Amino acid sequence: MITDKFRLDGKVAVVTGSGKGIGNRIALTFAEAGAKVVFTARTQKDIEAAAEKARSLGAEALAVPCDVRDDAQLQNLVEKTVAAFGRIDILVNNAGGALPNEIEKTSRKEFNDAFDFNVTSAFTCTRICLPYLRQSKGCVINISSAAGRIVQRHFTVYGSVKAALAYLTKMMAHDLAPSVRVNAIAPGSIMTDALRFFLDEASLQKMRDLTPMKELGDAEDIALAALYLASPAARWVTGKVFEIDGGMETTNMPW
Repeated sequence: MITDKFRLDGKVAVVTGSGKGIGNRIALTFAEAGAKVVFTARTQKDIEAAAEKARSLGAEALAVPCDVRDDAQLQNLVEKTVAAFGRIDILVNNAGGALPNEIEKTSRKEFNDAFDFNVTSAFTCTRICLPYLRQSKGCVINISSAAGRIVQRHFTVYGSVKAALAYLTKMMAHDLAPSVRVNAIAPGSIMTDALRFFLDEASLQKMRDLTPMKELGDAEDIALAALYLASPAARWVTGKVFEIDGGMETTNMPW
Protein backbone atom coordinates (compact mmCIF):
# COMPACT_ATOMS: atom_id res chain seq x y z
CA MET A 1 0.00 0.00 0.00
CA ILE A 2 1.13 3.54 -0.69
CA THR A 3 0.86 4.41 3.01
CA ASP A 4 3.62 1.89 3.72
CA LYS A 5 6.02 4.31 2.04
CA PHE A 6 5.54 6.62 5.02
CA ARG A 7 6.31 3.96 7.64
CA LEU A 8 9.58 3.77 9.58
CA ASP A 9 9.32 0.20 10.83
CA GLY A 10 12.70 -1.18 11.88
CA LYS A 11 14.42 2.21 11.61
CA VAL A 12 16.36 3.83 14.45
CA ALA A 13 16.03 7.60 14.83
CA VAL A 14 18.08 9.99 16.97
CA VAL A 15 16.40 13.36 17.56
CA THR A 16 18.34 16.07 19.37
CA GLY A 17 16.50 18.59 21.48
CA SER A 18 13.56 16.19 21.75
CA GLY A 19 12.54 16.84 25.34
CA LYS A 20 10.09 19.54 24.31
CA GLY A 21 8.69 21.47 21.37
CA ILE A 22 9.31 20.61 17.74
CA GLY A 23 11.93 17.96 18.46
CA ASN A 24 9.60 16.19 20.87
CA ARG A 25 6.78 16.12 18.33
CA ILE A 26 9.09 14.84 15.58
CA ALA A 27 10.40 12.02 17.78
CA LEU A 28 6.92 10.95 18.88
CA THR A 29 5.67 11.04 15.29
CA PHE A 30 8.54 8.77 14.28
CA ALA A 31 7.58 6.45 17.14
CA GLU A 32 3.99 6.31 15.87
CA ALA A 33 5.35 5.46 12.43
CA GLY A 34 7.18 2.43 13.80
CA ALA A 35 10.69 3.73 14.50
CA LYS A 36 12.84 3.02 17.53
CA VAL A 37 13.55 6.48 18.89
CA VAL A 38 16.38 7.98 20.92
CA PHE A 39 15.30 11.09 22.79
CA THR A 40 18.12 13.41 23.75
CA ALA A 41 18.33 16.83 25.37
CA ARG A 42 20.02 18.37 28.39
CA THR A 43 17.11 17.86 30.80
CA GLN A 44 16.84 14.24 31.93
CA LYS A 45 13.26 14.43 33.22
CA ASP A 46 11.98 15.79 29.89
CA ILE A 47 13.51 13.06 27.77
CA GLU A 48 12.53 10.33 30.23
CA ALA A 49 8.91 11.50 30.07
CA ALA A 50 9.08 11.66 26.27
CA ALA A 51 10.57 8.17 26.00
CA GLU A 52 7.86 6.81 28.28
CA LYS A 53 5.20 8.37 26.07
CA ALA A 54 6.79 6.74 23.02
CA ARG A 55 6.72 3.38 24.78
CA SER A 56 3.01 3.87 25.49
CA LEU A 57 2.57 4.13 21.72
CA GLY A 58 4.18 0.70 21.34
CA ALA A 59 7.62 1.92 20.27
CA GLU A 60 11.04 1.09 21.66
CA ALA A 61 12.62 4.24 23.08
CA LEU A 62 15.79 5.36 24.81
CA ALA A 63 16.52 8.58 26.74
CA VAL A 64 20.12 9.82 26.66
CA PRO A 65 21.00 13.20 28.17
CA CYS A 66 23.31 15.19 25.93
CA ASP A 67 24.57 18.73 25.40
CA VAL A 68 25.17 18.89 21.65
CA ARG A 69 27.97 21.43 22.18
CA ASP A 70 30.10 18.75 23.87
CA ASP A 71 31.80 16.27 21.53
CA ALA A 72 32.28 13.67 24.27
CA GLN A 73 28.58 13.72 25.06
CA LEU A 74 27.72 13.38 21.37
CA GLN A 75 30.04 10.38 21.14
CA ASN A 76 28.37 8.86 24.18
CA LEU A 77 24.95 9.45 22.60
CA VAL A 78 25.94 7.56 19.48
CA GLU A 79 27.59 4.72 21.39
CA LYS A 80 24.54 4.22 23.61
CA THR A 81 22.23 4.28 20.60
CA VAL A 82 24.23 1.62 18.77
CA ALA A 83 24.60 -0.48 21.93
CA ALA A 84 20.83 -0.45 22.42
CA PHE A 85 19.59 -0.74 18.83
CA GLY A 86 22.56 -1.77 16.69
CA ARG A 87 22.20 0.91 14.04
CA ILE A 88 21.30 4.51 13.18
CA ASP A 89 19.03 5.25 10.22
CA ILE A 90 17.78 8.77 10.90
CA LEU A 91 19.40 11.77 12.56
CA VAL A 92 17.41 14.92 13.26
CA ASN A 93 19.59 17.87 14.24
CA ASN A 94 16.92 19.88 16.00
CA ALA A 95 18.74 21.30 19.05
CA GLY A 96 19.56 24.96 18.63
CA GLY A 97 18.21 28.46 19.00
CA ALA A 98 19.23 32.03 19.77
CA LEU A 99 17.48 35.01 21.27
CA PRO A 100 16.71 38.20 19.32
CA ASN A 101 19.68 40.55 19.51
CA GLU A 102 20.81 44.12 19.03
CA ILE A 103 24.04 44.38 17.04
CA GLU A 104 25.75 46.91 19.31
CA LYS A 105 25.06 44.75 22.35
CA THR A 106 26.18 41.43 20.84
CA SER A 107 29.71 40.22 21.54
CA ARG A 108 31.92 38.03 19.39
CA LYS A 109 31.52 35.26 21.97
CA GLU A 110 27.71 35.44 21.85
CA PHE A 111 27.73 35.24 18.06
CA ASN A 112 30.19 32.35 18.03
CA ASP A 113 28.27 30.51 20.74
CA ALA A 114 25.11 30.71 18.63
CA PHE A 115 26.97 29.41 15.57
CA ASP A 116 28.38 26.55 17.60
CA PHE A 117 25.00 25.61 19.05
CA ASN A 118 23.12 25.70 15.74
CA VAL A 119 25.64 24.84 13.03
CA THR A 120 28.83 23.28 14.38
CA SER A 121 26.87 20.94 16.62
CA ALA A 122 24.78 19.71 13.67
CA PHE A 123 27.91 19.15 11.61
CA THR A 124 29.65 17.33 14.47
CA CYS A 125 26.70 15.12 15.36
CA THR A 126 26.35 14.16 11.71
CA ARG A 127 30.07 13.38 11.47
CA ILE A 128 29.96 11.11 14.53
CA CYS A 129 26.85 9.31 13.26
CA LEU A 130 28.15 9.04 9.70
CA PRO A 131 29.66 5.53 9.76
CA TYR A 132 26.30 4.13 10.88
CA LEU A 133 24.28 6.32 8.51
CA ARG A 134 26.40 5.08 5.61
CA GLN A 135 25.82 1.47 6.63
CA SER A 136 22.05 1.94 6.73
CA LYS A 137 21.86 4.33 3.74
CA GLY A 138 20.18 6.65 6.18
CA CYS A 139 19.26 10.30 6.27
CA VAL A 140 19.86 13.55 8.13
CA ILE A 141 17.25 16.23 8.74
CA ASN A 142 18.44 19.63 9.95
CA ILE A 143 15.94 22.00 11.53
CA SER A 144 16.68 25.45 10.17
CA SER A 145 14.25 28.40 10.25
CA ALA A 146 12.39 30.86 8.05
CA ALA A 147 14.55 33.44 9.86
CA GLY A 148 17.42 32.16 7.72
CA ARG A 149 15.88 33.63 4.55
CA ILE A 150 13.54 36.42 5.70
CA VAL A 151 14.97 39.82 6.61
CA GLN A 152 13.69 41.04 9.98
CA ARG A 153 14.88 43.30 12.74
CA HIS A 154 16.88 41.95 15.69
CA PHE A 155 17.62 38.58 14.07
CA THR A 156 21.16 39.18 12.79
CA VAL A 157 22.48 36.29 14.89
CA TYR A 158 19.66 33.76 14.68
CA GLY A 159 18.97 34.46 11.01
CA SER A 160 22.64 34.19 10.07
CA VAL A 161 23.27 30.90 11.83
CA LYS A 162 20.09 29.32 10.46
CA ALA A 163 21.01 30.47 6.95
CA ALA A 164 24.37 28.80 7.48
CA LEU A 165 22.65 25.59 8.59
CA ALA A 166 20.49 25.59 5.46
CA TYR A 167 23.57 25.96 3.26
CA LEU A 168 25.45 23.35 5.26
CA THR A 169 22.57 21.00 4.44
CA LYS A 170 23.08 21.47 0.71
CA MET A 171 26.84 21.03 0.94
CA MET A 172 26.63 17.89 3.07
CA ALA A 173 23.99 16.43 0.77
CA HIS A 174 26.35 16.80 -2.18
CA ASP A 175 29.29 15.26 -0.31
CA LEU A 176 27.32 12.33 1.11
CA ALA A 177 25.16 11.35 -1.88
CA PRO A 178 24.17 8.75 -2.82
CA SER A 179 24.67 6.85 0.43
CA VAL A 180 23.16 9.38 2.88
CA ARG A 181 20.39 11.86 2.16
CA VAL A 182 20.55 15.27 3.87
CA ASN A 183 17.64 17.71 3.94
CA ALA A 184 16.41 20.55 6.12
CA ILE A 185 13.12 22.01 7.28
CA ALA A 186 12.74 25.76 7.73
CA PRO A 187 9.78 26.32 10.06
CA GLY A 188 7.96 29.61 10.18
CA SER A 189 6.29 30.82 13.38
CA ILE A 190 5.34 27.74 15.36
CA MET A 191 3.13 27.96 18.45
CA THR A 192 5.43 26.55 21.11
CA ASP A 193 5.77 27.20 24.83
CA ALA A 194 8.80 29.35 24.03
CA LEU A 195 6.78 31.63 21.75
CA ARG A 196 4.00 31.95 24.32
CA PHE A 197 6.59 32.88 26.92
CA PHE A 198 7.94 35.83 24.91
CA LEU A 199 4.74 37.24 23.37
CA ASP A 200 1.34 38.28 24.72
CA GLU A 201 -1.93 37.40 22.99
CA ALA A 202 -2.15 40.74 21.15
CA SER A 203 1.29 40.18 19.64
CA LEU A 204 0.43 36.59 18.68
CA GLN A 205 -2.74 37.79 16.95
CA LYS A 206 -0.73 40.35 14.98
CA MET A 207 1.55 37.54 13.85
CA ARG A 208 -1.47 35.52 12.71
CA ASP A 209 -2.79 38.50 10.78
CA LEU A 210 0.57 38.94 9.02
CA THR A 211 0.77 35.28 8.00
CA PRO A 212 -0.89 34.44 4.64
CA MET A 213 -2.61 31.36 6.11
CA LYS A 214 -3.88 33.56 9.00
CA GLU A 215 -2.73 31.16 11.68
CA LEU A 216 0.51 30.06 13.26
CA GLY A 217 1.85 26.59 12.72
CA ASP A 218 2.13 23.89 15.33
CA ALA A 219 4.80 21.32 16.01
CA GLU A 220 2.89 18.60 14.18
CA ASP A 221 3.15 20.55 10.91
CA ILE A 222 6.93 20.26 11.15
CA ALA A 223 6.82 16.67 12.40
CA LEU A 224 4.80 15.53 9.39
CA ALA A 225 7.31 17.11 7.03
CA ALA A 226 10.10 15.37 8.93
CA LEU A 227 8.25 12.06 8.65
CA TYR A 228 8.10 12.44 4.87
CA LEU A 229 11.81 13.30 4.62
CA ALA A 230 12.78 10.38 6.86
CA SER A 231 10.56 7.85 5.08
CA PRO A 232 11.01 5.79 1.91
CA ALA A 233 8.60 8.22 0.23
CA ALA A 234 11.46 10.74 0.04
CA ARG A 235 14.08 8.29 -1.26
CA TRP A 236 14.92 10.64 -4.20
CA VAL A 237 15.04 13.86 -2.18
CA THR A 238 18.32 15.31 -0.91
CA GLY A 239 19.90 18.74 -0.54
CA LYS A 240 16.56 20.49 -0.13
CA VAL A 241 15.23 22.96 2.43
CA PHE A 242 11.49 22.52 2.97
CA GLU A 243 9.79 25.81 3.89
CA ILE A 244 6.90 25.03 6.25
CA ASP A 245 5.76 28.53 7.15
CA GLY A 246 2.14 29.28 6.27
CA GLY A 247 3.17 31.10 3.09
CA MET A 248 5.49 33.68 4.68
CA GLU A 249 7.68 35.68 2.30
CA THR A 250 8.31 38.52 4.71
CA THR A 251 8.46 38.85 8.46
CA ASN A 252 5.35 38.41 10.61
CA MET A 253 7.09 39.60 13.78
CA PRO A 254 4.83 41.96 15.74
CA TRP A 255 7.43 44.73 16.19
